[in-house]
Amino acid sequence: MTIAISVQHLSKRYQIGAAETRFRYNMFRDVIVDTVTAPIRLAKTLAGRSERRTNRNFIWALDDVSFDLEESKVLGIIGRNGAGKSTLLKILSRVTEPTKGLVIVRGRVGSLLEVGTGFHPELTGRENIYMNGAILGMKRAEIDRKFDEIVDFAEIGPFVDTPVKRYSSGMYLRLAFAVAAHLEPEILIVDEVLAVGDAEFQKKCLGKMGEVAQQGRTVLFVSHNMSAILRLTQEAILLHKGKLILRGPTQEVVDHYLSSGQAQAGERLWEPEEIPASAAPFTPIRVAVCDRRGRVVDTVRSTEPFHIELEYRLEAPITGLRIGIYLSTIRGEYAFTSFDTDDPQLFESHEVRPAGHYLSRVQIPADLLNEGRYTIGVNASSFGIRRYFLDESALSFNVDISGAPGTQWSEPRVGAVRPRLNWTIEQIVSAPTR
Repeated sequence: MTIAISVQHLSKRYQIGAAETRFRYNMFRDVIVDTVTAPIRLAKTLAGRSERRTNRNFIWALDDVSFDLEESKVLGIIGRNGAGKSTLLKILSRVTEPTKGLVIVRGRVGSLLEVGTGFHPELTGRENIYMNGAILGMKRAEIDRKFDEIVDFAEIGPFVDTPVKRYSSGMYLRLAFAVAAHLEPEILIVDEVLAVGDAEFQKKCLGKMGEVAQQGRTVLFVSHNMSAILRLTQEAILLHKGKLILRGPTQEVVDHYLSSGQAQAGERLWEPEEIPASAAPFTPIRVAVCDRRGRVVDTVRSTEPFHIELEYRLEAPITGLRIGIYLSTIRGEYAFTSFDTDDPQLFESHEVRPAGHYLSRVQIPADLLNEGRYTIGVNASSFGIRRYFLDESALSFNVDISGAPGTQWSEPRVGAVRPRLNWTIEQIVSAPTR
C-alpha cells in the first residue's frame, strides 16, 4: 500500500526565553580565542551535542521521531501536554520547519491546528473559503460544488459575507473545521482544537471525521479524549517529552498511556514546557487527590469523602475566572463536571480575582464513585470569553469499593457512580376474602 506520510528521524528544537546577550569590550586575546575555537563550536553544534547536553536555553519538542502512515489510515496521536503532538502536526502541515530529519507528504493536506488557521481576518467568510480552496490546489468549480455544504455545516449562512474578524470564536471554529473537512484534501490533520467547541458541535465534527475516514482519506487526529481516539482510529502513537514511546493498535496504546499515570502517586506538577504561552496570566502549579485527612493519595475509598486540590498563580487580575474539573472513567466517559464558582455567591465574591497565589479545593462526597480508575481534567476559563488552560488528562487515581453498598454480591456493578440510596421493603398484606 502507498505511504501517505513518511517521517524520518524528525527533531524540532525551540529556544526558551530570550537569548543571552552581553555588552562588553573584547580584548585582542578574546578575539584570537574566539576565532580559534569557532570551528570546534560549529562542529559540536552540528553534532547536536552542545545544545542537547549543556545549553539550558533550548528544548527539543521532538527528538528523533520516525514512522510511516499508509493511505486511507486513521492515526491517533496521544500524550500529555508538552509531549510534542502539536509540533509534529505543525511540521506535517508545513507551518514550521524541522530542525533535523525528513518529512515526505504525498497529497493535499487540510489542517485544523487552531481556530481560524489560514484565515485572513479582513476577508469575508466566502472569500476565505475560496482562498483556502485555492491554497489546497482546488479549482473554482470544485469549491463551488462544496460551498453550500460548507456554509450549512458551519451554520454561518447570514454572516458568510461578513469579515471573519467580526466572527465569534465559535463561528471561527465552525467555519475553519468545515473548510478543512469539506474541501476534499487527501490528508486531514486535526488538533485538539475541537475541545473549544460546545458538545453538540464536537459531536458533529467527530461524525464528519468518521465520514472522512470511511471515504478512504488519511487522517491524523490529536486528542486527550480517549473515547474519541478509540472510536475514530485503528492505530495510535504515544509521544512523551518529544520521543515516540509506542505505536500499535489504538486500544493497546491507550491502555499503556492511561496505566502509566499510576506512577504519579496522586499528584501532578506541571513543568514550564507543559504550559502554553497562551495560558498567561494563568499558571497552573499542581493538582492533587487528597484523602479526608489531607494526605496525597493515589487510591481513595468510595465510602469516605476526599478532595481535589488545584493550585495556580495569576500574574495579573482576571475577571470571571472559573477553575473546573472534568472527572471521567478510564475509557474517557464523563462522570461529572464542576467549577469552583458554580455557587452564585462564590461567583459574585470572586468576580475579579487579583494577581496572586491560589488554591481551589473541591470535596467529593462519600458513596458517589464506583470501583475503577478515574481521570481528572483541569479547565481554567472565563465563561464565554476565553479559555486560559486545559489539560483533559491531568491526573489519574483509583477508587476502592471495600465496604460499599452491594459488595456482598460478587458481580461487578456497571456505571461510573455507586451511590448509597435509601430503599424500603414493604410487605403488602392482602385483605381477607369474604
